[in-house]
Amino acid sequence: MKRMALVIVLTGAVARLTAQAPVVPGAEWARVGDPKSAGYCQAPLDAVTSHLQTLGTTAVTVVVGGKVLFDYGPQDEVTYLASVRKSILAMMFGQYIANGTIRLDATMADLGIDDVQGLLPKEKTATVRQLLASRSGVYHEAANAACTGCGSTSGDPPGPRGSVEPGSYFLYNNWDFNALGTIFEKATGKDIYVAFEEDFAKPLQFQDYRLDAQRKARRPQASQHPAYHFYLSTRDMARLGLLMLRNGRWGSTRLLSEEWVEEMITPVTPVSAMNPAPLRDGPFGYGYLWWIWDGPHNTGIYRDAYTGIGAIGQFITVLPELDMVIAHKTRANATAVSRAQYLDVVDRVARARCQ
Repeated sequence: MKRMALVIVLTGAVARLTAQAPVVPGAEWARVGDPKSAGYCQAPLDAVTSHLQTLGTTAVTVVVGGKVLFDYGPQDEVTYLASVRKSILAMMFGQYIANGTIRLDATMADLGIDDVQGLLPKEKTATVRQLLASRSGVYHEAANAACTGCGSTSGDPPGPRGSVEPGSYFLYNNWDFNALGTIFEKATGKDIYVAFEEDFAKPLQFQDYRLDAQRKARRPQASQHPAYHFYLSTRDMARLGLLMLRNGRWGSTRLLSEEWVEEMITPVTPVSAMNPAPLRDGPFGYGYLWWIWDGPHNTGIYRDAYTGIGAIGQFITVLPELDMVIAHKTRANATAVSRAQYLDVVDRVARARCQ
């Protein structure tokens, strides 16, 4: 991936390469004054606006080179983030794995993680690493559905509980994701939203984060592990994407190790092994709670690209080839924007580059 821009500085007859400090926002986002200076043309960007007006999109923030190139809708509106919460949690694990507070190979038995009516002995051998990759093999009912119109998993498990060896099979599984929230809080001794404020919202200078706006979804008769939904603004979502694009560094401060960023966005499950089978048509494989353009889809503007995905049209997308972050939101209980519709928006933004 491209980690920083290089500029040529000429002194007399001698040329040398020097590293240009990557741009990150301060208290307010800086804006690209003239889109052409960033390689984009206004007319096709205006066409993107017109297209968004035909969709259920609430707001979009497009960042290039650390500055806002394009935005649409209310940038400060705080709304439900759906399953992008999972990609955020992967980021939150980083420093606690680095300092030894959480071990990737710790099992559910090691951590004292159980659930309503108990986990099976085989399920208790699942590790934190396997939960992060949604390969635990624990098919216990979750506190919330994994997707609209489905149960705790997106697609059917390959067999009854206890029949799948942990680590052997990918299935998008809300039990894994919710249990990771419990593991985080138990290991760190911190409420997940307080930890997020301390570790990310404050150092990234979020403009709209409110601790009192965050809330979990609980169904204790089904599972002990609540879903930890986040409520963020689009422009603050873009700061998270830019931190990932900047490889965990925010100006002079390192918030995530380079190694952890790489581990999160390296496919554990390639697109060819995704389940259910229709996901193998692409474009995504799966890393640690991030969806990654993989195989034949990992090319062009999507080389080394990855995204967080939430129901009804919530996305944080990182496109290193374009030095770009796109944050996209819809409102809960409003018109959804499908994955295909959103990817078309991404293509339209990319095609706004001047020829």
